[in-house]
Amino acid sequence: MTLDDLRVFIAVCRAGSLSAVARDLGRTQSAVSQHVKRLERETGVALLERHTRGVVPTQAGRVLQTAAAHSMAGLDMAVRSIQESVRGDVGSVRVTTGATTLRHFMSEAVVDFHHRYPRASLEFQTESSSSRCFDALAADDLDLAWVTIGERVRGIEQHPVVELPWVLAVRADDPLAARPRIGADDLAEIRHIRLPARSTSRAHLDAALAALGVPGRSDTSVADWDTAILLAELGLGHAVVPDLPGRTAGSGGSGGALRFVPVPVLPPLSVGWAVRSWDALTPLARAFADTVRRTCAGPGA
Repeated sequence: MTLDDLRVFIAVCRAGSLSAVARDLGRTQSAVSQHVKRLERETGVALLERHTRGVVPTQAGRVLQTAAAHSMAGLDMAVRSIQESVRGDVGSVRVTTGATTLRHFMSEAVVDFHHRYPRASLEFQTESSSSRCFDALAADDLDLAWVTIGERVRGIEQHPVVELPWVLAVRADDPLAARPRIGADDLAEIRHIRLPARSTSRAHLDAALAALGVPGRSDTSVADWDTAILLAELGLGHAVVPDLPGRTAGSGGSGGALRFVPVPVLPPLSVGWAVRSWDALTPLARAFADTVRRTCAGPGA
């Protein structure tokens, strides 16, 4: 069993095709198949099931794929860390995050990091939810994931960076716009614009509303916070959203047709970094993570 055997096997599991991996690696399909067969001989079990449309891992194959992918990612990160220690500020930082994260949490950090490490590159992979960011972090050679902090995930460390209070995005001509704050009774009367049920932030909000005894009346669902705010501005409902940096900073702030009114009855939403191992981060990845933490904390941090 070699590292190359495991890398090829992981690639086949992800692609679901021997021929596709052969094309990507510039090898013959027979050569790719030999890697898998060698692993099957050494483990003594079938690792792939052949179907008309390709291959899928067996139960044993999924166990090996998960373990191998985690180990390979850690090994690749260790090698990159050693190489960066030798090369100095040359290298890359790979980040997975949601669609709105870069705008609200990282724009200042990206500029700062680029000035400090002009020879380093930043690579961003967009995912639709924190759970998908966790999956991508565990499966690929990514360094960091920016997520909504939630329940523990096996093999993943979560490091909170900032606590976001909730605000109600409401049109300026709505009676609620003049309120100094929004209470539980107010939340019970509005029609919510909500994120998809699978999102971690939606789960946090639903749990908080349930604890207050607030029913979840909603007929509108959106993919991200920015879209919820836009629909609120168009008068299609009310959006309970985190007080996002660069968007609603300064609860109760106003601008144009929209107001953001504090909702102190809801516990803040925690967001931050997820990593496989903080101690194993490359020097550049740690520098970028620390830069984001500092810029999110504001002046004087």
